[in-house]
Amino acid sequence: MSDLAGWRKRIDEIDQQLVKLLSERAQCALEIGHLKKAMELRTWQPEREAEILRNVVKANEGPLDDAAIRRLFERIIDEARSLERHSMDGGSSFRKE
Repeated sequence: MSDLAGWRKRIDEIDQQLVKLLSERAQCALEIGHLKKAMELRTWQPEREAEILRNVVKANEGPLDDAAIRRLFERIIDEARSLERHSMDGGSSFRKE
């Protein structure tokens, strides 16, 4: 690919894949929220979050640096925790804004 339109089309395709993967990850977080509620566990488990961050930084091959990967996944984790908490409080699992 050497033209701008081609690269933009590729980014759009990747974005669609990312949305699907993030939705799949969010569904996992909802299920975990249900299990945590049944097991009377806390939503926030800092040791697990640290493990996730270690894993994604270890898997990083660039071009984003480790700090960027960490920031992105901190945000993803924050949204998943919010979804878990909402699920544990008996809220619906999806709301389109």
